[in-house]
Amino acid sequence: MEAGASAEQARDIIISRCTYPAYRQMTLIDQEGRTAVWSGEKALGLNAQFEGVDVACAGNLLATKAVPQAIADSFAQSDPQQELGLRVIQAMQAGIAAGGEAGPVKSAGLLVVDTQKWPLADLRVDWDEDPITRLNTLWDVWAPQMHDYVTRCLNPDAAPSYGVPGDE
Repeated sequence: MEAGASAEQARDIIISRCTYPAYRQMTLIDQEGRTAVWSGEKALGLNAQFEGVDVACAGNLLATKAVPQAIADSFAQSDPQQELGLRVIQAMQAGIAAGGEAGPVKSAGLLVVDTQKWPLADLRVDWDEDPITRLNTLWDVWAPQMHDYVTRCLNPDAAPSYGVPGDE
């Protein structure tokens, strides 16, 4: 997509170059809000996807095929003034409320990229009894300072001090 491919074109390129595409799932959204999804015929368990303008969602091992749409609906109804990461976590919680996975959820992750090439947020929880709640807790710690880290990188003189050694 960075080279100009649409979401659909990028999906087709990835599938053609991917090892074992029958086992893979992906969702893509391009700069124009166009979406593309893929669930290979050997994706695990009950799998489903939902796509609309500016939103694409897929899952496998689902308790019900309604989960991706519940996630997408939650995201669409969230406040666009809120941070993207929080909106995504709230959508994950809606997916759990709609049935979630057929078995217990053990892992959750969040990767948010903004205007820089590096992630604004990169949080992950594995093998936890309630990973989405734990991910939300990590978000609550990270979110108030995440933009300050970008400022520190781009213009250290403008970054706030957090009283760390050497930053007196």
